[in-house]
Amino acid sequence: MTDLEAPASAKNQENDHKNDTTDFGFTQVDKDKKVNMVADVFHSVAAKYDIMNDVMSLGIHRLWKRYTIDCSGVKSGQRVLDLAGGTGDLAAKFSRIVGEDGQVVLADINESMLQVGKEKLTNMGIIGNIEYVQANAEDLPFPDNHFDLITIAFGLRNVTDKSAALESMFRVLKPGGRLLVLEFSKPTTEALSKIYDSYSFHVLPKMGKLIADDEGSYRYLAESIRMHPDQDTLEQMMKDVGFEQTTYHNLTGGIVALHRGFKF
Repeated sequence: MTDLEAPASAKNQENDHKNDTTDFGFTQVDKDKKVNMVADVFHSVAAKYDIMNDVMSLGIHRLWKRYTIDCSGVKSGQRVLDLAGGTGDLAAKFSRIVGEDGQVVLADINESMLQVGKEKLTNMGIIGNIEYVQANAEDLPFPDNHFDLITIAFGLRNVTDKSAALESMFRVLKPGGRLLVLEFSKPTTEALSKIYDSYSFHVLPKMGKLIADDEGSYRYLAESIRMHPDQDTLEQMMKDVGFEQTTYHNLTGGIVALHRGFKF
């Protein structure tokens, strides 16, 4: 081996290592470990997830989800996938809209979240047209061209390979179907961004400690929001896997954005 070859080999090894890692909040971890690390976060917060959502957002998350429902265009008799559906807020609404002839699949990679969602919806009397599936967004266990609508609310940022997940969603969506991605995003003004950062990194973890006895998980959630692609980047990622007529709409000054794309 020559003197010139050694640095190149070391550089290649360094690049290979980078390709094997991904972000877990602000920390770089091995890709094959992130799924379990994220699972631990949501196992920890599942029981208090709904309460924390209300407290963290001052209830505004309900308006964001209502807007998502309004933009869904879903009709009676259709088939809906609520991916990373957690405790089932969207699935509950969709179940009523699609009716007895339709179907809603509430899917989540996390067993604890899925169980909380199932108990919650069952207690609401929502049965019959809803199914619960533990599934990884990167490799969905559904047939091609199966769903009229797919929603993923506040879940994409936790996925290790977001492009693979978007490809998987595109595959199982019917031609003419639409994808809605509701996710935390980038505030549209510097002033709002500073206020949001202060809230996220100083107030939110303390609220997590007080209400859920889990400061670390809520610090990770704040960090994961900052590491998520911004509005334009996510829209381009959707286009790259085949979605057309992509748009996004900023909510609450860009703190949250709703992305929409169609499969033709």
